[in-house]
Amino acid sequence: MIYLDNSATTYPKPQSVLNSCASAMRNSANPGRSGHNMSLATAEKIYSARRTAADFFGAENEENVIFTPSCTISLNMAIKGLLKNGDHVVVSSMEHNAVMRPLEQLKSRGISCTKADVFAGDDDKTTDSFRHAINSKTKLIVCTHASNVWGVRLPIERLCALAHAYGLLFIVDAAQSAGVVPIDMHDGYDVLCTAGHKGLYGPMGTGLMIVSGNNTMQTIIEGGTGSNSYSSEQPDELPDRFESGTPNFSGIMGLKSGIEFVSSHKIEKISAHEFKLMRYLYSRLEKMPKIKLYTPMPDDRYFVPVLSFNAEGYDSEEAAAILNRNNIAVRAGLHCAPCAHEAMGTLDCGAVRISPCAFTKQNDIDRLIYVLSKSL
Repeated sequence: MIYLDNSATTYPKPQSVLNSCASAMRNSANPGRSGHNMSLATAEKIYSARRTAADFFGAENEENVIFTPSCTISLNMAIKGLLKNGDHVVVSSMEHNAVMRPLEQLKSRGISCTKADVFAGDDDKTTDSFRHAINSKTKLIVCTHASNVWGVRLPIERLCALAHAYGLLFIVDAAQSAGVVPIDMHDGYDVLCTAGHKGLYGPMGTGLMIVSGNNTMQTIIEGGTGSNSYSSEQPDELPDRFESGTPNFSGIMGLKSGIEFVSSHKIEKISAHEFKLMRYLYSRLEKMPKIKLYTPMPDDRYFVPVLSFNAEGYDSEEAAAILNRNNIAVRAGLHCAPCAHEAMGTLDCGAVRISPCAFTKQNDIDRLIYVLSKSL
């Protein structure tokens, strides 16, 4: 199988990740709940994973790193924990349903949102678009760092500065950029949400929510934390405040190894490898008369290495099925991001998405090109 669906989850996982998950399953107890040696050792290992993530993303302290089951849950926790009745939110025109569906649900509380247009390759126009969407009730800007469909990269450093200039909070959805683009909490993000199983090469069922030191987020999940058990109130201290219930220890250990894999191989080298493949693919696809491309040649200043297209005469799902019959795995349809498709005029047909990883080879892309040229 030629696997080109890495924006959904990276495959294969590094051997170190597999080893860490297996070892954790064999040697662990419930951390923070007991005083015996195995429980204490498990807690120490989780702390080491928190430290690894904090160093990787430049978090203020390891306690500011919250382990979650997914980026979607991280975003729900952040969005619902920060907004109050009547607040207004600015989002981008490229948002995933992980942002849009929580905001839709919050309409019942009088919370509204405005979409700011994104202009690929023009950070000035994108920033101005966000500025014009702010009004007197705006509390928060939340946006994707990079579109999971088109690979368009937003200028989150500038958007964060814009938010703070207006006294607003800023949440970044880094599901498609973490591990591919350097991200540093020192740039001022109030909340960083990301998946652990994509560019960080961890297992599915892992995510991160990294919060700034002055965060006043309310909880949406309460329960046992192993701390302050005498009180019926949720503890205030981090990370316990947002980590109720038994943690996914094997997943967290796999995520730690995934982050270490990216660190050792260097984000810049992984990204350069993936961009080289996507630019090569783009140069070949633009010469095929039946292939429709929607974005310019991927530029690492304005994109992440993701490329989507359609084939004349074929629904995107049909084109993906043809590739699947040729043992090539891609993603087609709306990618849980109808906003991004609406922005590009593909809401009725979706698109075929190609997303490589550190393990993708030139031969994989050549095979994809060959099948497309012969079958579509």
